[in-house]
Amino acid sequence: MSRAGELVRKAFTLIELLVVIAIIAILAAILFPVFSRAREAARRASCTSNLRQIGSAFALYTQDYDDRLPDRRDLKTALPGGYRPWTGWPPSDPRGGWAVVVLEPYTRNNGLWNCPSAVGGPFAAAPEVTQATTVGPGAPVTRYWLWRFDQHASVPLDNWWGKTDQQAVDDLRAANNPTAGQPEGPADAELAVDPYFPKTIPSTPPALRGRAIHFGGRNRLFLDGHVKFMRDIRTD
Repeated sequence: MSRAGELVRKAFTLIELLVVIAIIAILAAILFPVFSRAREAARRASCTSNLRQIGSAFALYTQDYDDRLPDRRDLKTALPGGYRPWTGWPPSDPRGGWAVVVLEPYTRNNGLWNCPSAVGGPFAAAPEVTQATTVGPGAPVTRYWLWRFDQHASVPLDNWWGKTDQQAVDDLRAANNPTAGQPEGPADAELAVDPYFPKTIPSTPPALRGRAIHFGGRNRLFLDGHVKFMRDIRTD
């Protein structure tokens, strides 16, 4: 048999090539969601670690300041962009730029204030989420929310500025805020959380409606320092 004949016999036919391409496409379709879930699981774990370290920083701060949480309401208005309670969602200004500044001696790592899943996509520049601590490029930025540190006077007991953990819990119970419930202790009181935009609230920005940092829910840091993932059917 000639050399050319041997090459013809060893070559793939068009049908064989199409079958191989189809198999690769099927495998890609199967594995891509698996890889996406694995990547998101790693990011969520990194976010959990961030929040635990932030919780530790709060604990160290209170040890140094008579067991009281920070009271830096001045920073809520002094930071770039100022205090911005939204008429839509969120209904106040839970951005935590002030905490980046106050807790810097205890964290020494501004990267803690950004969940890896929040750095890209619609949350990266959303003004309801992102807050810089100084003006100019390279400024430390936070994308976590701290609901209980606000300026609005409609629910004064809901604010934790300068309070002990027990005062914070007692006042949160007295405020009777339906979104916070009736916490039994610091382990039930949320301190920091990933941003989320419920699809059930009409005033939610259309570009963010139903979106959360993590698939189907959010990481939550509690006043006692533990972190827990909460599923939320109001987010996709």
